[in-house]
Amino acid sequence: MATIAQWVAGARLRTLPIVIAPVVIGTAAAVDVTGKLAWFEALLALIVGLLLQIGVNYSNDYSDGIRGTDDVRVGPLRLTGSGLAKPTSVRNAAFGCFGIAGIVGAFLVVYTASWPLLLVGVAAIFAAWGYTGGKNPYGYRGLGEVFVFIFFGLVATLGTTFTQIHELTLGSYVGAVGTGLIGTALLMANNIRDIPTDKEVGKMTLAVRLGDPAARISYVMMLAIAILLPLVMVATHPWMWIILLTMLVSIFPCWTVLRNHERGALIPVLKQTGIINMVYAALFTVAILMEIVLK
Repeated sequence: MATIAQWVAGARLRTLPIVIAPVVIGTAAAVDVTGKLAWFEALLALIVGLLLQIGVNYSNDYSDGIRGTDDVRVGPLRLTGSGLAKPTSVRNAAFGCFGIAGIVGAFLVVYTASWPLLLVGVAAIFAAWGYTGGKNPYGYRGLGEVFVFIFFGLVATLGTTFTQIHELTLGSYVGAVGTGLIGTALLMANNIRDIPTDKEVGKMTLAVRLGDPAARISYVMMLAIAILLPLVMVATHPWMWIILLTMLVSIFPCWTVLRNHERGALIPVLKQTGIINMVYAALFTVAILMEIVLK
């Protein structure tokens, strides 16, 4: 049986910034309108996001494991592929996360009367499972990045803002696209590492479809667009220029992706890209708060 530490490793905590950053940005966009922090709504949105992401990680572990995709995989521990846990146990862990996320999400919708998000939440759960689960997973057709951008970028950020102020702003849209692109870059780095083994098992990720050189360039382009995009807000938020500081933590992972072709070298890039997302969210928030403080 897998130990608690191995279950935690299987949850792949280094991917969690992909859901923390959107909630931070979405909350900052709401504070920009009201000047007040809706901490309870933000906390509920964060819990939903964390549970969905952990559920996705367990779901991928299960689905890729039973298909044999992880038999020769380089990277973090796989519970199913390594044989440390029964496939049904990993699957049930994923379903458990999805179920609790659904309950908390439903409470958030009712509590804030954000009724349109009810269907969005249901779609998010089905999309989370369908990434690598089921008979025809879209993650095997090169659509995984689309899923990440939509649900862990647009939906997570805009949904957070909407539950707090019942409207969407330029800041929420800009932040949603930016953090969505960084999350997509994280998945791209992961899939670049796995191009050789994914090809063997017919997992046609976007990285496989683009090919190694173009996939590596796309990683850098996603980060570049994400960092530059908030500058459209400088007319109303002059402090938004500080978002360019995100470039400082982006240099090394970009260099690694472009220059280092050892598969194992891309493993730290996942954590580094998560840090980029957190720095991005923090600077975005500071830029907005400075406007409020200095009013």
